[in-house]
Amino acid sequence: MSTRLWDISPPVQEGSPVFPGDTPYRQRWAASIAPGCPVNVSELTLSPHVGAHADAPLHYDAQGEPIGTVDLAPYLGPCRVIHAIGRGPLIEWDHIAHACESLPQRVLVRTYDKMPIDLWDPHLAAYAPQTIERLAALGVLLVGIDTASIDPAASKPLPSHQAIRRLGLRVLENLVLDDVPEGDYELIALPLKLVTADASPVRAVLRELQSTETGRSNS
Repeated sequence: MSTRLWDISPPVQEGSPVFPGDTPYRQRWAASIAPGCPVNVSELTLSPHVGAHADAPLHYDAQGEPIGTVDLAPYLGPCRVIHAIGRGPLIEWDHIAHACESLPQRVLVRTYDKMPIDLWDPHLAAYAPQTIERLAALGVLLVGIDTASIDPAASKPLPSHQAIRRLGLRVLENLVLDDVPEGDYELIALPLKLVTADASPVRAVLRELQSTETGRSNS
């Protein structure tokens, strides 16, 4: 039997929402199939924070690592999807505690009933920094969310990003978890080897675990 996959990446195209002031996605054709040209070749302009993406420490720490040098291990392996739908503006521990027994090293939180893949949401839900700290204390290495940021959109201190920095965690943002039941999966969300960049787009995928690999249901 084939293993089920959930594609948890939003579409990336012209008009995809980005943080206000960030570089929008643009594409033009540098070459087109025609007499004398056998291929189509496109040119892209984009923020590395468009679509599903991995923040590098460099994004929130002037001395932090760029995304092209971070360890890939946190972006690949067992994870848990936890539902905290409509519980914002901050995801507090009480919103996810029901699913935090025997956590794997990766946790993704669903906050939307339906993620607005074509609109910027200035009221996006984010993590409370205390929630980040408690997840880290339980051995979590990576946290993810279905909004554009783990901090509120208007935040300047970025307390949850700073908690991530201090605790050495990794983060995924802009995931689409609309159709993903609460439970355990294998996460595959590798960033590109952009050696000086502050983030990277990812093609984030969840793969169904075989029944012998987990005691929690994901269906």
